[in-house]
Amino acid sequence: QLQASGGGSVQPGGSLKLSCVASVSIFSDIIMGWYRQAPGKQRELVARITSGGVTDYADFVKGRFTFSRDNARNLVSLEMTDLKPDDSAVYYCNSPDLLWTWGRGTLVTVSS
Repeated sequence: QLQASGGGSVQPGGSLKLSCVASVSIFSDIIMGWYRQAPGKQRELVARITSGGVTDYADFVKGRFTFSRDNARNLVSLEMTDLKPDDSAVYYCNSPDLLWTWGRGTLVTVSS
């Protein structure tokens, strides 16, 4: 089970920190990802993190978002800064390799 939280409404330039808990036994061994889906658009991968903490970001968030993980707590986090209206979407976490059933996600709205 994947439980994301931390979304909300912010103005452009604002910040949010998302969290996601994965109720799986193999969490510490796998790559995790943050995804987002805006209305009318396909779900897209925002960032990935290896079991050892090496990160990889989509160009559209590079330099603004920071992905981290706490393997002891089965937790991944996404710190988002300098948010733009195009960042508005429902954000989800999942494993890019295993693609578990999607959780409910957390809504981020960036608007003035």
